Amino acid sequence: MRKMHRKTILLIITALIVSMFSAGTSVFAAEAPKTAMQKYVEAMQPGWNLGNTFDSVGMGGTDDPASEDETAWGNPNVTREQIAWIAERGFNSIRIPVTWDLKTGEAPDYTVDPAFLERIEEVVDWSLDQGLYVMINMHHDSWRWVNSMGDNHDEVLARFEAIWTQVADHFKDHDLKLMFESINEPSFWGEASGKSEQELLDTLNLSFYHIVRNSGGKNDVRPLVLPTIYTSGDSQEYLDALDRFIAGLNDSNIIVTTHFYGFWPFSVNIAGHYRYDEATQNHIIETFDRQYDTFVSKGIPVIIGEFGLLGFDQHTGTIEQGEKLKFFEFMLNYAQDLGITHMLWDNGQHFNRRTFEWNDPQLYEMMKHSWVGRSATAATDLIFVKRDEPVEDVKVELNLNDRRLTMLTIGNKPLKHRQDFFYDRDGFITIKAGLLEELTASDALGQQAELTAYFNVGAPWTFRVISYDTPVFGDSAGQTDAFAIPVEFNGDMLATMEAFYEDGSFAGPQNWTSFKEFSYTFEPDYEANELILKENFFNETEDGVVNLKFHFWSGNILEYTITKDGTEVTGHPVE
Repeated sequence: MRKMHRKTILLIITALIVSMFSAGTSVFAAEAPKTAMQKYVEAMQPGWNLGNTFDSVGMGGTDDPASEDETAWGNPNVTREQIAWIAERGFNSIRIPVTWDLKTGEAPDYTVDPAFLERIEEVVDWSLDQGLYVMINMHHDSWRWVNSMGDNHDEVLARFEAIWTQVADHFKDHDLKLMFESINEPSFWGEASGKSEQELLDTLNLSFYHIVRNSGGKNDVRPLVLPTIYTSGDSQEYLDALDRFIAGLNDSNIIVTTHFYGFWPFSVNIAGHYRYDEATQNHIIETFDRQYDTFVSKGIPVIIGEFGLLGFDQHTGTIEQGEKLKFFEFMLNYAQDLGITHMLWDNGQHFNRRTFEWNDPQLYEMMKHSWVGRSATAATDLIFVKRDEPVEDVKVELNLNDRRLTMLTIGNKPLKHRQDFFYDRDGFITIKAGLLEELTASDALGQQAELTAYFNVGAPWTFRVISYDTPVFGDSAGQTDAFAIPVEFNGDMLATMEAFYEDGSFAGPQNWTSFKEFSYTFEPDYEANELILKENFFNETEDGVVNLKFHFWSGNILEYTITKDGTEVTGHPVE
């Protein structure tokens, strides 16, 4: 080999180091000297939100203070046992969102209801007793009254300051594991003040900072959590603005907070992004690299105060289970590798606070293993076997993440390598035709079995074996506010829907794409054998013929035509 000049070798080494840093790899996160506040934030990993509880603002938009109860949005009263259960499941921090709006009196004092403040303190103390780090904030006030600051500058600022003055004083002697977050997801409207959104947020954050720091007790060094505009981590402009603001404080006990709900098309299942794809993963990498480079690399810690998927606002089934698990497996690990702490948004959809069970145990299992390292995943968790057709081997690619397959089971029974399945050690597992034929031998359609793959490290991966036939659509007639297509799903599962007018242009809402938003515009009801087209779809659909194309997870693509005439809708399958 030709010898390299020493200068050339140095240039190559330098280039490698620069490329590693720009890629946001965990090497620098692990080796860079950590500030005391960075260590504090990493000790909070992982975190959990007590959502839709003290942040609830009553039912039906009422302004009756009595309706703004912690149970108003469907969750039970918080108990010590609930907090203990969360701590026992491995969470090290809890965020307690608080909406103060209807719990405060009139100007100029804006007195916070003492009983409400004491109730918040009770739950804070239960959390501290469990060894949890605790974050309290000003939550839905952001959109109930704080966002009017552009037109009501002095009034909003006076109320904001009055509330934080009382809260800071009330908790000033609490353990430093309690931290304050200034405002949740801030945004502003109105132009009377002549100030930009960023200037308004800077005004609030600066006021919050001085109130807490001058309130006595331990508040002179208490960790304070500051958001960007919208608590967004996507905009470099917003991150840079907060970076400049923090530099002006010259305070080492400041934490940045952002929220993360993923690549939007995947997060709500729209525009054909129903799989965890490269665009979705790249969005994770780019978003967290941006926050690492702007803050963590400079010694300013970052907390993802909320994370999840936006489709969960409809229900957690808007994203297919396996695709959902791949998202969380990668996202949690990438954040952790960069020293960024994450806090799960849970409004009751994850931890059932009545039964003390996880609504999705598989998701919790994946998260739990992700807190300590990577888990293997697979290209899919669905294995379809079509009725009355010859059964063939099914080969699935594994994403091993440096893990090794140790066992494949059905129930508690280990399956036999080479006879029931084959693992080629190159990242593929083949489920043998003989096993699939045996599992789908009955006339039943739908899920017939679960095969669980275990690895030497990390969470197991479950394959669902599904017997199916081509779905059959029927004729339909109804109103735009209650329209359902009769469907014999025959074991198949709907992935997405496209909608076109007769001229080929895209129909329905968000007409920049043919693929409509799952659950928001359409939704299968497998138990009722119906496919519901929701009023949201028809609200932005013109009268006339609309051609629908339904994509199923088995690979089936079926077409259906509807005709809309005012509020009347009829439909029939395309033969």
